[in-house]
Amino acid sequence: MSNKVNKNALRAGTVTAGATLLMLLSSPAFALTRDDGDQPGSGLSVAETLGLYVAAPIVLFLLIAGLVMVGDKGSKKS
Repeated sequence: MSNKVNKNALRAGTVTAGATLLMLLSSPAFALTRDDGDQPGSGLSVAETLGLYVAAPIVLFLLIAGLVMVGDKGSKKS
C-alpha cells in the first residue's frame, strides 16, 4: 500500500513541477516592450469591459437556454 502511495505522490509531484515549469516558460516576459508596427487601440472603459465579459455571456446563456426550453416544450407529448 505504501509503495503505491509513494508512486502516486511522485507522479503528482512530477506533473505539478512540469506544469509549473511550462507556465513559467510561456509567461510574457517582454510584454511591456512594444514591437515595431504595434498600434494598440484605446483601452476599454469599465462599463464596456463589464458588458463584454459579464453581461454578454449571461445574455447569450439565457437566450440559448430559453431556445432549448421552447424547443423542448414543443416536442413533448403529454
